Amino acid sequence: MITLGIETSCDETAIGVLDDDTVLANVVSSQVAHSKYGGVVPELAARNHIKVIVPLTKIALEIAHLDAKDVDLIAATYGPGLVGALLVGLSFAKSLSISLCKPYIGVNHLEGHVYALHEVRKDMPYPMLVLIVSGGHTEIIRINNEFEYETLGRTLDDACGEAFDKVAKIMGLPYPGGPYIEKHAVQGSQSTVSLPVPRPKPFHFSYAGLKTAVLYYTRENPEYSREDVAAAFQEAALDHLVEVVEYAVVHTRIKNLGIVGGVSANARLREKFSELARRTAITLYIPEILHCTDNGVMIALAGAARFVRFGRSPLCLDAVARESLDTISSVKRRA
Repeated sequence: MITLGIETSCDETAIGVLDDDTVLANVVSSQVAHSKYGGVVPELAARNHIKVIVPLTKIALEIAHLDAKDVDLIAATYGPGLVGALLVGLSFAKSLSISLCKPYIGVNHLEGHVYALHEVRKDMPYPMLVLIVSGGHTEIIRINNEFEYETLGRTLDDACGEAFDKVAKIMGLPYPGGPYIEKHAVQGSQSTVSLPVPRPKPFHFSYAGLKTAVLYYTRENPEYSREDVAAAFQEAALDHLVEVVEYAVVHTRIKNLGIVGGVSANARLREKFSELARRTAITLYIPEILHCTDNGVMIALAGAARFVRFGRSPLCLDAVARESLDTISSVKRRA
């Protein structure tokens, strides 16, 4: 089955093409227009998606050596995300579906990230824990079986990636801030600047306090070292992730852990979770960096799997700004 995956939930237009589980094309257009604002401007994101989605799809099909008529299934993200941006990809997918007389299916963006793990291992072992950590989401999910999701905890305020972006803005670094924080942290000392590791209630995350601590420190120390602040912030932010996940591992006794989302591309994060895996004797799965950030391949993978189990989506499916994986789980949440 040839699946075309379309991802436009935020500021990246991404198209993926699959032949069953084989990746034929994976193209992404990142929007640089937001860099001067220090964050994503929703209206600009939607307008840029409109400009590039058709030519990008043509490029992906050319790379895959296919025509549009060769596509068997069209999968597109319908949420969660920026509604204006989502509507571009979703409307395009519906239009293709009608014009080509091919089925289409809407994909939850978070489920797409989960299915990026299938690039690591085709038959994922269940039950497993998955940490979704990106610019818009930080949550830990228990997956008892395919399509059976239970959210154990999520951020109480800022997402981890969002905190990286905001701290970068505080220090005058470009957007998106994650790669710049990581680059500066390599050259800094983790111990020079003292920053608190967040400790909210079990299973949950919180980054607002850590972000504010960086703001106050930079105000009170105008001659601060970017490298040292970046190193201290990154270490505290990632230690928080590790502590919450380790708590979840101990209390659920689940021995399979997946880490997905844009922040999982961070090299220091990979080091820390590899150490956690050794210490707790769990098996760790992290996609290659290309599939950590938003991409069309993950949407195609999730869409194809969901289509086989549940069939096509109705044309009335609308874009949604917020939707948890619990909502689309094939079983009810446990009490």
